[in-house]
Amino acid sequence: MLPFEIFKMVIKNAPLISIDLIVSNQVGQILLGKRNNRPAQGYWFVPGGRIQKDESMSDAFKRLTLSELGVEFDFNQAELIGPFEHFYKDNVSVEFFSTHYIALGYRLLVDDKLLNLPTEQHNQYKWMSEEQLLIDSRVHKHSRWYFDSSAI
Repeated sequence: MLPFEIFKMVIKNAPLISIDLIVSNQVGQILLGKRNNRPAQGYWFVPGGRIQKDESMSDAFKRLTLSELGVEFDFNQAELIGPFEHFYKDNVSVEFFSTHYIALGYRLLVDDKLLNLPTEQHNQYKWMSEEQLLIDSRVHKHSRWYFDSSAI
């Protein structure tokens, strides 16, 4: 893990690579969490996180599903829906500079009763239909893009 001051330099000067988890339950609803941190603080957003240096995508997927969903899933249980670019005017620090993500979207079908949702990144969770999340302005546009690519 990078010291925070070095991490800020990376955010300021390079895109971050992340995995976003488009998690569906047995009835087709999508899991959204209300973000605790910048960027996208206060918005409903799909779970996910950054891939760390020297971490394979498979290992990152296992780590992120465990930390974001409370259950570890394997990379081969998910379906890649594609790469997306996310641009934010703010960042995790209080300093003023933008954040740029290359987000790899992965669809994952889960039994929602097995999840043990943590509160580190999201302070609330809810399940929404695709139709609901597409019209709810409290769902961040970058999460809506996974369901409406014409909005990109």
